[in-house]
Amino acid sequence: MGFFLVSLLALVVVFLAMGVRVVRQGYVYTIERLGRFTHAAGPGLSIIIPFVDRVGQQVNMMEQVLDVPGQEIITRDNAMVGVDAVVFFQVLDAGRAAYEVSNLYMAIMQLVTTNLRTVMGSMDLDETLSKRDEINARLLSVVDHATAPWGVKITRVEIKDIRPPADISNAMARQMKAEREKRAQILEAEGSKSAAILKAEGEKQAQILEAEGRREAAFRDAEARERAAAAEAEATRVVSEAIATSGTQALNYFVAQKYTEAVAGFASSPNAKTILFPVEATQLIGSLGGVGQLVREALGPVGADTPPPAAGIGVPRSGGRV
Repeated sequence: MGFFLVSLLALVVVFLAMGVRVVRQGYVYTIERLGRFTHAAGPGLSIIIPFVDRVGQQVNMMEQVLDVPGQEIITRDNAMVGVDAVVFFQVLDAGRAAYEVSNLYMAIMQLVTTNLRTVMGSMDLDETLSKRDEINARLLSVVDHATAPWGVKITRVEIKDIRPPADISNAMARQMKAEREKRAQILEAEGSKSAAILKAEGEKQAQILEAEGRREAAFRDAEARERAAAAEAEATRVVSEAIATSGTQALNYFVAQKYTEAVAGFASSPNAKTILFPVEATQLIGSLGGVGQLVREALGPVGADTPPPAAGIGVPRSGGRV
C-alpha cells in the first residue's frame, strides 16, 4: 500500500512537471491541443495539460534581419547588375506566423527576391544607381503588404550593394572624369572672365582718375595764367599811370632799368668774356642820364656845382668791347 502511494505521488509530480512550461523573453510558444492551435503562451510560466496539450512552435518575436543573397538583375536598358539586399522584419502574430505560412524565412526571402527583380527591372541603370531610396520604399510597400496576412511586419528593406558590369563601370568612370574636366574648364573660364572684367574696370577707373587729374591741372594752370595776366595788367596799368604822370622821364627810367638788367645778365654769364653791344652805346648813356635827371628832380639840388657825366667816357660809338 505504501509503495502504491509513493508511485502515485511520483506520477502526480511527473504529470505536473510535464504540464509546466517556461517561455523565454522575446519568444512566444504556440500551444496545440490534440493537434489544434489553441493559444499562444507569452514569456514566463505557462501551464498545459500533459498528453493533451503540447508546444507547437517557438516563434521569435524580436526584430530580425534576413540577408537576401546576391541577385543578377537585368535593367530596362538591358544592363546586367548584381544586387545584394537585407530585410528587417518582426513577427506580430505568432499564431498566423506559425500556421499561415509553411516556412516564414524562405517565404520572405523569395518574396523580396521576386519583387526586387520586378522593381529594378523596370528602371534604367542610372536610375538604379541614383534612386536607392525609391527602390527601398517601393520594396517595403510591396513586401509589407504581402506579408501582412502572415502576422509579420516588414520594418525596412535596404539595398546593400549594386554592382554594374566592368565595362559599364569603366564607361561611368570616364564619363565622371569628363564631367569633372568640363566643370574645371567652366570654372577656369569664369575665373578668366572675372579677371578680365576686373582688369577692364581697373583700367577704366585709372583713365577716369587720370582725366580728372589732367582737368584739375589744366584748371589750376588756367587759374595761374589768369592771376599772372592780372598781375601783368596791374603792373602795366601802374607803369602807364607813371608814364602818363611823369612823361618821358618815367619812360626813360623803365627803359634804362630793363637795359641795365639785360647787360647785367650778359655780364654774369660764366662763358662770356667779351660783350658786343648790338645797339649804340650812347642810347644806354642817354638812358642813364635820364635816370640821373629823375633822381635829381626827386631828391632836389644836392650840389649844384657837380658837373654831369661826360658824354663819351670809355664807351665806343658802336660795336665796342667792355
